[in-house]
Amino acid sequence: MTDVQKIIKETVEVYGTERTALMPVLQAIVRSKNYLEDEDMISVAKELDLSTAEVFGTASFYTFLDTELRGQFVIRVCKTISCHMAGKDEVILAIEKALKIRTGETTVDKKFTLLTANCLGWCHKGPVMLVNDDVYPELTPQKAVEIIHDYKSRN
Repeated sequence: MTDVQKIIKETVEVYGTERTALMPVLQAIVRSKNYLEDEDMISVAKELDLSTAEVFGTASFYTFLDTELRGQFVIRVCKTISCHMAGKDEVILAIEKALKIRTGETTVDKKFTLLTANCLGWCHKGPVMLVNDDVYPELTPQKAVEIIHDYKSRN
C-alpha cells in the first residue's frame, strides 16, 4: 500500500465514503505531499466511487488543492483590492527578490513556491500572506523578507 493509499484509507475511516468525504481526502493528501498527482486523484475516485472527472474538477477548482508540485513552503500573497491598496505589490517584489523567483515559480531547491490567492480573509489587516497554514498580516516588504529568512533556516 502506498503512502497516498494509506492516507485515503485513514481519512475514509473518519469521513466515510460518501461524496462529502472528497474534500477531506484531497486535503489530507495535499497536507502530506503539498500537491495532488493524477494517480492520487484516480485512487480517490475509486475509493469514493466517484468519476475521475468529478475528482479532477474539484481539485482544479480549489486553489489550495494544488495539482502541481510545490515547494516545502507554499507562500500565498493575497491579491484582493484591499491588500493591493495596502502595498501587496511591494511585498511580492521583495519576496521575489529574496527568493530569486517570480510569482508562480518554485525555488531550485524546492523549498519555496510563491503564489497569489484571491482572498485569505484578512482584508482588515492587509497585506497578508500565508506560508503553508501560518498567516502573516500587516506586512511590509521588510517584514515579509524577515519571515522568509526565518523559513529558510528551517529544515
